Amino acid sequence: MTKLLFKLMNELGVSGDETRIKNIIKKEIKNHVDSITTDKLGNMIAIKKGKKPVLMLAAHMDEIGLMIKHIRENGTMSFSVVGGLEPLVLLGQLVTIITRKGKKIKAVITTKELSADHEVKKLPDSIHMFIDTGLTLNQLKKAGIEVGTYVGFEQSTEFLGNSKNMIVGKAIDDRIGCYILIELIKKLKKTPYEVNYVFTVQEEVGLYGSKTSAYQLNPDWAIAIDTTNSNEHNIEITRTVGMGPCLKYKDAELLSNQLLDDWIMDLARKNKIPIQPEVSDFGSTDAMSMSVSKGGIPTTVISIAVKNIHSAVSICEMNDIKNTIKLLELLIKNPPKFVK
Repeated sequence: MTKLLFKLMNELGVSGDETRIKNIIKKEIKNHVDSITTDKLGNMIAIKKGKKPVLMLAAHMDEIGLMIKHIRENGTMSFSVVGGLEPLVLLGQLVTIITRKGKKIKAVITTKELSADHEVKKLPDSIHMFIDTGLTLNQLKKAGIEVGTYVGFEQSTEFLGNSKNMIVGKAIDDRIGCYILIELIKKLKKTPYEVNYVFTVQEEVGLYGSKTSAYQLNPDWAIAIDTTNSNEHNIEITRTVGMGPCLKYKDAELLSNQLLDDWIMDLARKNKIPIQPEVSDFGSTDAMSMSVSKGGIPTTVISIAVKNIHSAVSICEMNDIKNTIKLLELLIKNPPKFVK
């Protein structure tokens, strides 16, 4: 099962540059859905036809990363952060620059102090960091590196510990969601109700893809499949890696649909699927923009708990992914009764 997930995680797809991820997904699902379209913003919409109610399941393809902002005479480059990143996770990272000519060039994020082996007395902001490829200005130009070029993290995807269950790598947020939707599409040969599987763009920079796709599709209800931060090292432990999918009741911008949440929670408990209720004061997901589309759409979020979320490398558990697929499969076959 992990071969496809690892492929999705290892490929580069920073917000606004999701085409390579889209191509992988399309190849996997094209023989399992009734139609696949791509809208003007770049969202990919796969539909399995059926009667009402119409369900929308969304997972975002994009990941956090960087963009070249300025190229200096010595060949080093300043950058702009794409998505939410702490400066702490950037220093010393190996990255890949994706040129307009299709080349991938390795580089390192550093500072003048680190580069010269001087003492670092204060954690620098990203504005004081730079990217070093070891190439000259002319070599960078010949390679096709210019202002606006995307930069992604270079990480190998591995298993932690002694079992093939704990996964570590980049872009877990939200290639996990994309993987879950792909597996659902393959498992559910036929659906009694219409299901719109939407692989959205630009979630990390403003939830933009889900906003336009939800407006276009106008489903009867919707669920965002995403990740959430594990807080198992906090005083209040409510989300733990390996303890099942998380059902979000609230985050900084969303109050999810109560009837939909209750239906999913009951379904999980009746079928002995571990599930973690989530109330958060931070962040948001595609569910927020979907919930306020047109006249409003009953919406919630099912998330996978992740350690080191929004960093260059994160940790999650395969069992949580499997349980999420199982729960969603049951939900699609047993939709909420309140939806007409």
